[in-house]
Amino acid sequence: METLFYSRISSPAGPLLLAASEKALVALEFDRGLSDIFAGQPVRWEASPERTAEVKSQLEEYFAGHRREFTLPLDLRGTEFRKRCWQELLRIPYGQTRTYAEIARSVGSPAGFRAVGQANHYNPVAIIVPCHRVLASGKRLGGYGGGLPVKALLLRLEGAEFRD
Repeated sequence: METLFYSRISSPAGPLLLAASEKALVALEFDRGLSDIFAGQPVRWEASPERTAEVKSQLEEYFAGHRREFTLPLDLRGTEFRKRCWQELLRIPYGQTRTYAEIARSVGSPAGFRAVGQANHYNPVAIIVPCHRVLASGKRLGGYGGGLPVKALLLRLEGAEFRD
């Protein structure tokens, strides 16, 4: 059984759970508690603020408006399609947005905008893998795992244009 190392932090977006594998950051989630299953596999959790200290530092810089890019190794776990979507999200620059349809076209599934929405829903590394930068048509917010007020907060922080 794999051990994941975690810590919890407070942020302007609410309480966050940070988790790292032996290799890299594996999760940044809106804290809803720890589960015995992660990415479909049983896990053991070990509190370790030391292993997530750099993540915390970069998030603090981001929320203070001093960081536009994260430079953290990621250990993304999901289906191949989801990982393609998440890699595409990492290409969206700070302060810019894309639509679900644009992401679908970019990953080679032009009719797959709903599947892109599902990939965003299962994004294990919120904020850093910026699913908040994906909007519905007409620059409307669409959905967000942290809630629409948090999505709007993150987009405003970055100076991105959107419609409430």
